[in-house]
Amino acid sequence: MKNIKNKRRIKRKISIRKRVFGTSEKPRMTVFKSHKNIYVQLIDDTVGKTIVSASTNDKDVREKTQYGGNTKAAEIIGETIAKKATEKNITTVSFDRNGFRYQGRIRTLADAARKNGLKF
Repeated sequence: MKNIKNKRRIKRKISIRKRVFGTSEKPRMTVFKSHKNIYVQLIDDTVGKTIVSASTNDKDVREKTQYGGNTKAAEIIGETIAKKATEKNITTVSFDRNGFRYQGRIRTLADAARKNGLKF
């Protein structure tokens, strides 16, 4: 069952990636979640480089939350990525949910990023 779910997620991911593309002015904000952690990157696809990244494995985030696999941690990561992006003068991004459903941790992260200044 787990293998089938992952294959479906990969199909959704490929479908999404056909439409979502990041530039230096409007980078792609991609999200990956595991059971214990959540990771976010702002990527410039024209060059193929990561501009800004944040995850629950970062030291400053670890101080704020004990466990990285819940919605509280996702909210902290959303705030962190928005602050790092505004420091680099990035205000708008293309949101790539990476095949995950827009609910739970993904939605919480997106709402926190929007609340702290990112537009998508």
